[in-house]
Amino acid sequence: MRLSGKTAIVTGAARGIGQAIAVAFVNEGAQVVICDRDEAAAVAAAKEIGPSAIAVAGDISSDEDVEKVVSSALESFGKIDILVNNAGIGATTLFLESSREEFERVVRINLTGTFLMSQAVARKMAAKKSGKIINIASLSGQKGGVGRSAYGASKAGVELLNKVMAVELADYGINVNAIAPGPILTEVSKTMHTLETRDAYHRLVPQRRYGEPSEIADAAVFLASDEARYITGHTLNVDGGFLAAGLLFPFDPKTATKIGDEK
Repeated sequence: MRLSGKTAIVTGAARGIGQAIAVAFVNEGAQVVICDRDEAAAVAAAKEIGPSAIAVAGDISSDEDVEKVVSSALESFGKIDILVNNAGIGATTLFLESSREEFERVVRINLTGTFLMSQAVARKMAAKKSGKIINIASLSGQKGGVGRSAYGASKAGVELLNKVMAVELADYGINVNAIAPGPILTEVSKTMHTLETRDAYHRLVPQRRYGEPSEIADAAVFLASDEARYITGHTLNVDGGFLAAGLLFPFDPKTATKIGDEK
């Protein structure tokens, strides 16, 4: 029960990684606000999790909705100890075919939304001199992936914002860290990832598999707990070794052909 007595807001928590984080937090003793644009899905997720979870509909790119989510959390639980900025949208569009509207929409939700939620919650945390903020970044913000101009730029921004927040909020007792997931098996990835995408990930990830939402949730529990009290400004990659990987190929020194020996 590493989060016993804690209250958390998890955005984009009606399904996928966000829901897995919410479930893990409740299992560790926390009370959780399920924030999602899809009100019906948020209510269903909170009902499934149990009495320790409440649902609040909200668009994190809206100032009014952000204030509503924060106010609802305080009215229900009296405090906010943890914020997980998980809500976001993706797009796979080649750079030359990307529209300004799509680019700005992705950045508005993924980056500006993270800024708005973090700022609103950090002001409450600063008053009590404690708190944990966890930002869900992405490998797409660390590597140049095909079709990831908008999504990658937004997540790279999240990772840099994570560092600035960690530096500026340290005096208020607030730890700020990020998690950069690799390919994760969710309903979204099942429908959005093509066969070519799946083959590429299985080839490039050293563990040769997609991760599970629960594996991201485990990392979030750690960063939200007292065990991570001296960690701030860090991005924890949970990616099966994808970021660390360089040249990957089967190698047997006994049968390898040396340059110059080709026939």
